[in-house]
Order: sequence, then structure tokens, then C-alpha cells
Amino acid sequence: MQNEILKLLKKENKLSDDTLNEIKDIDINDFYNTIKEIGKQKTDYINVSKILKDLQTTYIGKNIYAYKEVNSTNTVAKFLSMNNIENGSVIISEKQSNAKGRSGKFWESPLGGIWLSIVLNPQVEHSKLPFITLATGVAVANALEKIGIDNAEIKWPNDIYINDKKVCGILTEAIAQFNTIENVIIGVGIDANFDYEEFPEVLKEDSTTLKEELGEEVDINYLIKIFLEEFEKIGVLFTEGEFEKILKEWRKRSYTIGKIVEVKEPFNKTYDAYVIGVDKDGALVVEKIDGTLEKVISGECIIKK
Repeated sequence: MQNEILKLLKKENKLSDDTLNEIKDIDINDFYNTIKEIGKQKTDYINVSKILKDLQTTYIGKNIYAYKEVNSTNTVAKFLSMNNIENGSVIISEKQSNAKGRSGKFWESPLGGIWLSIVLNPQVEHSKLPFITLATGVAVANALEKIGIDNAEIKWPNDIYINDKKVCGILTEAIAQFNTIENVIIGVGIDANFDYEEFPEVLKEDSTTLKEELGEEVDINYLIKIFLEEFEKIGVLFTEGEFEKILKEWRKRSYTIGKIVEVKEPFNKTYDAYVIGVDKDGALVVEKIDGTLEKVISGECIIKK
């Protein structure tokens, strides 16, 4: 993380090559205020004023830091969260040069997309963390519905699909110390206004953009605004312990339930199964070919076509 923060400082002409060599042993946290200041500079496509105008939230997005380009918004969010950034702060970048999804997979993040991370201090047990990802998926689907996408579905645990193609990914990362969760970073990447042809060949078959689905570009600033509002709405259910209500909303939008899938669990455990549902803890419940039931807590779920 230190190298990525230093690269951002250099890119913004806050450090020279000579200075970089001199400060390798300095505490990177000394640059906390500088990173925040960079995030308050004007960007080309993201208009923070438009996002904040009439934003109907009590704490989500009240502090927004926008950047022209970072390696990963989650990395910047983690750095800022270690220095007591405000709960509910949002980090946005117009472009990401080295973003990662689940299992370390590279996430294509060109200009025209929505790449943001939310910093939360949820005061929650480890066992409840999966609900943050599920709730975020519901918030994205609800926001897309408000701009005319009425068929967005959620693929367990962290992808949003439209017409059988991926349009959004979610990456939740917990920052813990001594078994205590200090902060949770929720990264959201939405393929919005860039052209379908910009996808790498390996992604074209299974990916789409909002521009492709709607036939026109979307107002990115407006979509960010309504997503933050939807996120806080369902976040209230989370903080109040209404996990069954979150599951109910998630199940209504599920792309996975009722499908045949290939499950890839940690340590190379792979098998095909039929998805029955999601249990009260947010785990995927599947029936294997031999008829046995399995709970999938973490891993990858690939829809069989």
C-alpha cells in the first residue's frame, strides 16, 4: 500500500524522484493530509458538488474525496481509514490503473466508469460481514432501477448482472486488529459510459455497460448520488440487525438461485451444484450432484451455461 500512496503523490507532483528515495523509511501516514487535499481538487468528469447537491443521507457521502487516477480506490480508502477518516467517507476515482476484484483478479477501470469505495466503521462481528456485500448489491440494483434498468440481478456474492452480463462488481475488505474490526472498505465498480469495445477480448462475452443497455450515456454524478442514498437506506437495516430483511431484498433480485453452477472454494475445492438459496448467515446453499447439501461461505460461483 505504501508504494501505491507514494506513486499517487508523485503523479500529483507532490514528490520528486529524489524526494521519493529520501523518504522510503518515513512513516507514510505523515502524508495523510496531503492525500486528502489531493482528493479535494477539481476533477474532469466527477463533479462532487453535483453529487452533494440535495444528497439525502445523514452520513454516507458527506465527505467525498475525488481523484483523477489512482491504482485502486480501495487502497486509498484503506490508507485514509487508518488515519481516522470520517465514517461514511467516499473515495472516487475517474480511472483506476491497478484495481482488483475478488481473488485478486484484475478489474478493468477506464474513464467513463464509476469507481468508488466507502469507508465504514460498522461495529459488527466478523460473522455479519457477508451481509455488507449482499446489502451493497441490493443498493446498486435499486439505484440502477431508478435510471431505467429494471432487470438488474445480483450474482452471489458480489456481482450485478443485466441480461446475463456483468455490469458491476463489489469488493468488501475488512481492516481488523486483534480480532476487532476497525473499518470495512466497500469497493464498487460500475461499467457505465465507456464503449463496449473497450473491454478486453477475454471479458467481452460476459460483460456489458449501462451505456450499452440504455442506448445512451448515464449521468454518472446523479447515479453516484442515488447509489449513496440507497446504500444508506439498506445500511440502516444492517445497523439495526435486520439481516433477514436484507436477505429478503437480495433474494428478490437473485441471479444465482435456481441455477446450475460451478463452485470454486478455497484450496482448489471445485464441484458442480444446483443453487437452492441463501441461508440466514448469507451463505450460498447448494445441492451437489450426489444429493448432499453444502454451504458456500467464500469462493467463486460460476453460472453453467
